Amino acid sequence: MLLDDQLCFALYAASRAVTARYRPLLDALGLTYPQYLVMLVLWEQDSISVRELGAALQLESSTLSPLLKRLEANGLLRRERRPDDERSVALRLTDAGARLRDRATTVPLAIGDAMGLTAEEDATAKRLLRQVTANVSDA
Repeated sequence: MLLDDQLCFALYAASRAVTARYRPLLDALGLTYPQYLVMLVLWEQDSISVRELGAALQLESSTLSPLLKRLEANGLLRRERRPDDERSVALRLTDAGARLRDRATTVPLAIGDAMGLTAEEDATAKRLLRQVTANVSDA
C-alpha cells in the first residue's frame, strides 16, 4: 500500500499542481480559482439561477453564497430575484464581468501549455476523470 500506488493521491497531487498553476494567472484577473469557475459558467450562460450554478459546479448554495457575494462586491455580477419565482435568484454578468472574459482568454491556453498534453491525451484525461466522478458519485 504505497502512496504512489494510490489513485487518490495522484488525483490530489495533480489537482494541487494545476490549481497552483492557475493562481498567478487568476491573480492578474482578481479572481480565485472557485470564482473563476463561477465566471466560466456565467460566460457560457449569462442568466442562470443559483441552483443551476450549484448543479453545474457540483457545489452547495452555502459554498456558493460567499463566492457570489464577493463577485458582486467586485462588480462582476449581480444577483436578482426572478420575477416569475421570488424564491429563485438569477445571476447576471455586469459589463465589467463580461469584459473580464476577454482578459481571461489566455488562461486556458497557458494551462494547456503547462499540462503538455496532446489533444488526444487531453480528451482521454477529461473522459476518464468524468467517469471517475460519475462512478464515485453513484457509489
